[in-house]
Amino acid sequence: MGAGAAVPALEARLAEARLEVLGGFAVAEGEAGFPPGTRTLLMLGPKEPGFWAHLQAQPEWGAPDPVDRWSRRVIGRIACDLGAKALFPFGGPPWHPFHQWALRTGRVWDSPVRLLVHAGQGLMVSFRGALALREGVEVPPPVARPCEGCPAPCLTACPAGALTGAGYDLAACHGYLDRPEGRDCMTGGCRVRRACPVSQSYARLPAQSAYHMGQFHR
Repeated sequence: MGAGAAVPALEARLAEARLEVLGGFAVAEGEAGFPPGTRTLLMLGPKEPGFWAHLQAQPEWGAPDPVDRWSRRVIGRIACDLGAKALFPFGGPPWHPFHQWALRTGRVWDSPVRLLVHAGQGLMVSFRGALALREGVEVPPPVARPCEGCPAPCLTACPAGALTGAGYDLAACHGYLDRPEGRDCMTGGCRVRRACPVSQSYARLPAQSAYHMGQFHR
């Protein structure tokens, strides 16, 4: 499949799955760390509104690890149909360097609290997988980092003081979530992620954040 055919075919398949390209970059010939023959890497994540309702209607829902199993099935099938290779941020070790790949796109950055922040999804960004394509295809262009000029409410949003510019105190976070005052974080999602102005413009449902908080705090 040529590059001209790959792009519209991929866009149609991603739309069906309520996924979108969050960023991408060209891969040099023979560059280490990628499947042989890779010329473009595209990073995929949920497209809202609509992703969460779509996911809950899939056959994986209600069984263990529904999000990861759905991602493997759907992104794996898309990759096979396009002659690409599907890569995932789970299932290791070894682990694929999704953090470094994200930074390379020019659309994702380290935030003041060191979590990744995306140009359109803010601190709510999540990656369901990536496609290693044998074609050189157009990728979303780099944009300006949204944190420039932002008053950085993320730095002071954590009620437990567990997630700040100094780093992440995992024990303090879990300890706070165990207490009654942690219920808002559990049901609405991490307050630091919610404080980001870009996050607030992204249509992620609180129910989705609550699900992931429940998976995190088990």
